[in-house]
Amino acid sequence: MTSGRDRYRWGEVGARTARSRALAVLRVRSRALAVALLPAALAVILFVGGSTGHLPGRGWDLARWAVAAVAVVVLLLAVGVGLVVARARPAVSPTVPIPEESAPDLYRLVRDLAARLEVPAPSAIALTPDCDSWLEDRTHPSHGPVPGKDRSGEPKAPRRAVSLRARRTVQAPVLVIGSPFLWWMRVGELRAVLAPVVAGTGPSVQPDIAAARRFVRGLDAAVAVASAPGRRLPLRAVYAGLGWVVRLLLRGCREHAAGMERAVAAAAAERAQVVDYGLRIVAQEQVGLAYAGWDRLLTRVALPAWRMGRWPSRLDAGVVAALTELSRRDRLAEGFTSRLGERPACDLLEEPGSVDEAASLLAARLFHGGPAERGPDWSPVDWREYPDEVVDRKWRTDAARLQRVLDALGIRRASGSAAEAHGPTLARILEHLSAPSSGASGPGGSPAGTPGSAPSDPSRAKTPGAETSGAETSGAEDGLVAPVAPDEDTGPCTERGAALVAGLSAELAREERAAPATRTGPLSAAPAWDEGALPLFPLEPPRTGRELLVDHVTAMVCCAAMDTAGATPGLDWLDGPALLINGEKAADLAPRVLALVENGDPGPLRTWLIDSGIRLEKPIRLA
Repeated sequence: MTSGRDRYRWGEVGARTARSRALAVLRVRSRALAVALLPAALAVILFVGGSTGHLPGRGWDLARWAVAAVAVVVLLLAVGVGLVVARARPAVSPTVPIPEESAPDLYRLVRDLAARLEVPAPSAIALTPDCDSWLEDRTHPSHGPVPGKDRSGEPKAPRRAVSLRARRTVQAPVLVIGSPFLWWMRVGELRAVLAPVVAGTGPSVQPDIAAARRFVRGLDAAVAVASAPGRRLPLRAVYAGLGWVVRLLLRGCREHAAGMERAVAAAAAERAQVVDYGLRIVAQEQVGLAYAGWDRLLTRVALPAWRMGRWPSRLDAGVVAALTELSRRDRLAEGFTSRLGERPACDLLEEPGSVDEAASLLAARLFHGGPAERGPDWSPVDWREYPDEVVDRKWRTDAARLQRVLDALGIRRASGSAAEAHGPTLARILEHLSAPSSGASGPGGSPAGTPGSAPSDPSRAKTPGAETSGAETSGAEDGLVAPVAPDEDTGPCTERGAALVAGLSAELAREERAAPATRTGPLSAAPAWDEGALPLFPLEPPRTGRELLVDHVTAMVCCAAMDTAGATPGLDWLDGPALLINGEKAADLAPRVLALVENGDPGPLRTWLIDSGIRLEKPIRLA
């Protein structure tokens, strides 16, 4: 049986550079060990000198015992640091494991690719809800057993047995594949994309590189252990010293470790050139296209559902629809849809639907911080149900929230109060935002403080910005509304719009505080990442005040359109929730709502409503 060193040809420049860098990392470890043993060696010399009569006298006796005490302390500290580094759990990327029995064709493709590249095959395959692929070492005992069988066909030995044999053999890493690649790419394209990744298993099983990587990962995990909060003062001081030592070692080997990884990547890319080089160029274009479609699908389509407590269960299938729509709209993507007639890479899975569902749930957990399992407040949604279960609910929930804020501010309609008595209307928010600022006259000569169009408290109409101050005053008593910190994007809002922003922000803050009670769920196993850090990859920053108000006014308009003009909710694969009027997407609504929010100009929106047959005075149904 040949070793990893024999299987990998070290004549390549990148491979030789990687090994030299790995040896430099290991030399840092050796120097640290030598420093820890130096006091003990000096103590041995002093005791040997005393026993042979070369170092007699009371002074040498004191020196011997002082150095011996220092040596014992240093050795104990070194053993403690070594144990923490060895036992610390290295970080593991959250993935969906793919056993061989659930994807035999995919494993066969990867092994054939490894055979063509003359490198060891990956020990296992896993999927990640992202547009990337890499190799990951999971040989640490805390990572659990690696599924699969050994080369003789027998089940793999338990992790403890594997760890005991670690000195003699080095296990190949796990291949992590981006799940969108399996659904969007064809089989040949996936093979071309994975070629440079699989080629990296050669350097990974080289003993020196594997040892250097284990050392660096152990140091990194030890830093996380030392930085963990919640310890008492004595332990906090001990772990602070541990963290200082580990960080010192990391600084010493950081440059060599980075150079080693660059050299490994260069060697893998050089070796992968023998496999489908022409197809790799085309496949890289698909990688960029998949990333663009995946990002739009998550931020525009999945995120609204996650905020409603629903998670789309077929995200990877949705990325195909999103990229097909992108290909139809973008001339740069023309011709890419002709590939859809070829065999997709997801056919390499035995049950692509269940794998897609597991990857979709993991994506919701990583990008939004949702529970690990489905529940009554965290249930999957199919794409056919998305318009009714997500879009309709989202608009009506936002409209209801806006109405609650209007009620809290004491805002009533100046006209048509009889219609308002039967339910909320779009005219209420339209009249409020289109009224002039306090102390000024509107187009019809009526002041902004007309009863019904603004709060009747006289103190709110004395100076500009008084409505926001009124919201702050009432919120201090009943907790209904609270002020928000101004930012650069709320400046174009009118004064009344700023008061609504304050109320909406307070309402959302209360909902966020109540969210953990409904979004926490049981875990099937101990997670490989920090639960307190979820979401690990937030999709976008919090909405600004202006965006918040625009979203809620748009929701009111969409509810009025559905209840009075027969419009329906829809799904745009690239833009998310869409309003369909007579089967056509209402694409010109956003600038008209923006004009109302920013400038208090209701003209464009009112004209659009009349042309679309939407009745402002008719009551709408809320959530």
